[in-house]
Amino acid sequence: MPAVRSASESVGLSKIASRSTRPPLKSRYPEPSRSVDPDESKGWLRRVWPVVWTQKFIFVSGIGFGLLATVATVLVPLAVGRGIDAITNGDTPTPFVIALVVLAVMRFVFGFGYRFSLFRAAHRIENDLRNLIFARLTELSFSYWDRVQSGQIISRANTDIRSIQLLFAFGPLIAMQLVLLTMALVVMLITDVALTVVALAGLPMVFVLGVSLRKRIFPLSWVAQSRQAEVATIVDENIQGARVVKAFAQEEAQLQVLAEASHRLRWVGTAVADTRARYAPAMEAFPRMGLALVLWYGGVQTINGDIQIGDLVAFSTYVVLLATPFRMVGFMLLQWQRAAAAALRVFEILDEQPEVVEPDNPVRLIDPRGRIEFEDVGFSYPSSDGSVVLDQVSFTIEPGETVAIVGPTGSGKSTIARLLPRFYDTDSGAVRVDGHDVNTLSLSDLRNAVSVVTDDPFLFDTSVYDNVAFARPAAEPHEVDAAIADAAAVDFVVDLPQGVLTEIGERGATLSGGQRQRLALARGLLADPTVLVLDDATSAVDVNVEQRIHDAVTRRRSNRTTILIAHRLSTIALADRVLLFDEGQIVAAGDHYELLENNPRYASILADTTSDFASAAESGPDASGVR
Repeated sequence: MPAVRSASESVGLSKIASRSTRPPLKSRYPEPSRSVDPDESKGWLRRVWPVVWTQKFIFVSGIGFGLLATVATVLVPLAVGRGIDAITNGDTPTPFVIALVVLAVMRFVFGFGYRFSLFRAAHRIENDLRNLIFARLTELSFSYWDRVQSGQIISRANTDIRSIQLLFAFGPLIAMQLVLLTMALVVMLITDVALTVVALAGLPMVFVLGVSLRKRIFPLSWVAQSRQAEVATIVDENIQGARVVKAFAQEEAQLQVLAEASHRLRWVGTAVADTRARYAPAMEAFPRMGLALVLWYGGVQTINGDIQIGDLVAFSTYVVLLATPFRMVGFMLLQWQRAAAAALRVFEILDEQPEVVEPDNPVRLIDPRGRIEFEDVGFSYPSSDGSVVLDQVSFTIEPGETVAIVGPTGSGKSTIARLLPRFYDTDSGAVRVDGHDVNTLSLSDLRNAVSVVTDDPFLFDTSVYDNVAFARPAAEPHEVDAAIADAAAVDFVVDLPQGVLTEIGERGATLSGGQRQRLALARGLLADPTVLVLDDATSAVDVNVEQRIHDAVTRRRSNRTTILIAHRLSTIALADRVLLFDEGQIVAAGDHYELLENNPRYASILADTTSDFASAAESGPDASGVR
């Protein structure tokens, strides 16, 4: 392993890495201009209509093309009938042949136009809904993510939105079929009223069956969407937790869990198919019975000379055309119910309100100094049983001070790191930065001023460079180099196949725990916050590397506030002052060495926590920070 490089020596490490950065999405893909209707008392279609209405021009053009294509379709049987009559009467059918060719061209051109327009609009609606969901997810507070499963969210953002998209893609096409039905009925009534009544004798039964099908399909559609989300959740968890599953040899058990969920999904899918199988054939059969009656009754009228052969052929063709809308009724009802169930599940996300919101008139945090105050802070997690995590906690950290927060597991240490950047709001008391209550500050200003690096960092499935530069995409490559060097990450980054351009896999799977921590620390350093909170951020790094990191952090962060949430004695000793937490309260404060010598409670708690931490580190595969 090569010797560690200083920041100046590492310049050039990222010389070509800036090519891999992506332009901001906002400049390429603007957000949808309209959202769904917030009135939850309205039906799902009325609520989603503002999003649909943004595509009104494409829809109108598509419907216009569709109407012209429908007119061409309705005129075809008339041209065929008149051509047959012309042949029967000894006249030339040439004009009608030409008319059929023209109608075929019109049907192709206008058919292409309305299908292209409607599918284009449907996909844009899908895109807007997905963007709206993602935008809302970025707004939701940490408390929401504490109680939801990622698989459920993924299912709603993909499968459910696709169900809505399919309705808007095929719904207008089916509406065109209804227009075709209306036009055909008009022509049929003009040709022969009695024959039309015979042809439509089965329509009332089709309507009755359609209403019954709708009542049965809706609850099944809701259950089907939920079961699909359940399967997606299990698959997502097993993909993310594949190493844990294999480590405990639980592959068979997880296969059984998925098999049971798949069985439940299969059951509801079979129930939907069974329902459709019972109703769809009957809904298609009744219009075809009308065709049989038309051939019988119309044949008699033709023999008696009441109508011509061409009229009977045209009439029979219209009856066949009428069968298409009725065949699609079952599909339309099923898709409508799926879309309705999917929309309700999508609205559950869009209607969710964040608990932590931007203040109406936020105070701008200009040139922050890093003074931290907690005044009588009380807090319990929203998703918990209400147990108190912090109980009337008060302390002050001056600008440029380095403070260690120490205590046993569950004492409230990490909660301090979550309340300071306002990931959660306090139940009582106040948290202040530079004298400003964090509830009054702009969230972006606050979180630019306060960065938290945790012991279990998240890394994206992209390059080393992009993961570090995520904190400040506009940073120059030499600034990224310096952050990587100060986090003592150069010594392993240079050995990666492509250096900083190496893709590190999902959640940094190709790296050890210590390496992931060092990249996360580099990301936090690149952000250059006024207040840096290290929540056991070097727990998987060996002591020698940790010392190098803290030396670099000390140099880089002179006159900046640093909070160390730590178990290691070596880390705690770096602090100017120590706050000892126990059962949600501060039970001791002062210099580490003085507390260790004069406070038996501090020494006892510290001995227990450092002993537990050391045992975990010795048994962990990543304790050394190397692969």
